[in-house]
Amino acid sequence: MTRKEYRILILILGALAALGPFSVDMHLPGFPAIAADLHTDIGHVGLSLTSFFIGISFGQLFYGPVIDRCGRKKPLVGGLILFIVAALGCSLAPSIEWLIAARFFLALGGCVGMVAGRAVIRDLFPVHQMAQVFSLMMMLGGVAPIIAPVIGGMVVATFGWRFLFYLLMAITAVILAVILRHLPESKGPDASVSLHPWQVVAGYFKVFKEPTFPIYALASSTAAGGLFSYISGSSFVFMKLLGLTETQFGWLYGVNALNLIGANMANRLALKKYTSVRVLRWASLIQCGLGLLLLGGGLLGLLRSGYVLIPLIFCYLFCFGFVMSNATALALAPFARSAGSASALMGSLQMLAGALASTLVSFLHDGTVVPMVLVMACCPMVNLFFLRQGAALAKR
Repeated sequence: MTRKEYRILILILGALAALGPFSVDMHLPGFPAIAADLHTDIGHVGLSLTSFFIGISFGQLFYGPVIDRCGRKKPLVGGLILFIVAALGCSLAPSIEWLIAARFFLALGGCVGMVAGRAVIRDLFPVHQMAQVFSLMMMLGGVAPIIAPVIGGMVVATFGWRFLFYLLMAITAVILAVILRHLPESKGPDASVSLHPWQVVAGYFKVFKEPTFPIYALASSTAAGGLFSYISGSSFVFMKLLGLTETQFGWLYGVNALNLIGANMANRLALKKYTSVRVLRWASLIQCGLGLLLLGGGLLGLLRSGYVLIPLIFCYLFCFGFVMSNATALALAPFARSAGSASALMGSLQMLAGALASTLVSFLHDGTVVPMVLVMACCPMVNLFFLRQGAALAKR
């Protein structure tokens, strides 16, 4: 692979990684406007996030064996076309129920990029480079959470929330055109991979039986739960409790996304000196401590000021950048032929954790910051439990 081909590939993978955050983050500033227009409350609008995460979870399980059987590129193109059609459905939503359902199909289309992107990396790069490539892809994809809420806030204020989905359609159409022209097929069709439902289920069980996979896949999933609890609760906490405007919320959200890019840059440097296992363990431990500080501050009423809450969340998300890149690379390392299925199963677990976390934040909603920080604190604690199990397994 030439340097030019490598750069084009990373840009495409970064764009695919950015599509999910764009789909989530761009419409967060529009929650109040959506609630008012569809005659509901923010808690019910939050369920559109839950349906999105559920769609991503089940969609990845579908795409995993498909991209192992049919190659990476054709399923990717089909999924992006579905995404464009579903985005049109979101823009036309006459009720919150319609929007929740349309967001489910939006996720079904968009999640193919997550599965195919991770599988392409596993196809083309040796194991010792995967964590660095994942960090670089997430760093580029991290541009989306920086600009998405800022753009979303301005679009909602100027054109209304429905225009957000027209913009998503346009962005996806550009990505699709670039993929058709420039993305190479990293793994051709494999007729030996069965798409029979029972064989698919058996294939996933085989992936999960790999000794290290469940440890690191579940660790990455609990980390994702912490991130999505922040995403689910942030619009209420920052806009309703702290009184930020839609534009101010967009900028603050963007700063936290920029923080994730910095974390992935720092992770690439750390991996030149330390192993992924060591970096993951320390980042998880520090994130757990920050989560407990957030929970303690919330229960004691110390997070009413943004000067306390914002720096703690900033540091919490910085740790997430280390955890996700290394846990993902370690989970996929044992797989070559079934990289698509392994990627899909791991991604599905991550999104299920995200759906559960966002649902808990909505269910526990009590008009305070506590539901969000409670879930954010619990997730790294569970993460440490899985990593301890992994360490015990390695000693045997």
